[in-house]
Amino acid sequence: MREVDVIGVRVEMPSNQPIVLLREVAGDRYLPIWIGAVEATAIAFAQQGVVPPRPLTHDLMKDLLNATGNDLTEVRITEMKDGIFYAVLVFATGVEVSARPSDSIALALRTGSKIVCAEDVLDEAGLEVPDEQEDEVEKFREFLDHVTPEDFESH
Repeated sequence: MREVDVIGVRVEMPSNQPIVLLREVAGDRYLPIWIGAVEATAIAFAQQGVVPPRPLTHDLMKDLLNATGNDLTEVRITEMKDGIFYAVLVFATGVEVSARPSDSIALALRTGSKIVCAEDVLDEAGLEVPDEQEDEVEKFREFLDHVTPEDFESH
């Protein structure tokens, strides 16, 4: 298992499909996972520190874990079959519960739990971006974050 960080949520064009992007902590690989819009919002809220007026599903799950004393120690992205990713929630008691990666990531961000990914999943679905290209990737991300359709209009 390799530890990964959550880079963020993006929307793939032209399909408008949300993607959560993970990055290998000790390596050059990125792992894009296509997710649902609700889960994308939950992940983005957690990353931005947004606290809704009433608990959303993942906030409720965190509150239930806290109230019952069940600590989530790790989220494992364990496999990919037919283009579908699978994950497991690992609790301090040793109990493991199968879950979707998107829900697992949203919960891990709320609880501060470590996220790890199986090596074979990274080998199969990971995208390698060498360090020397990292600056170019970041510049491109910044460009996309600030570009508007008006920037391409001819005068």
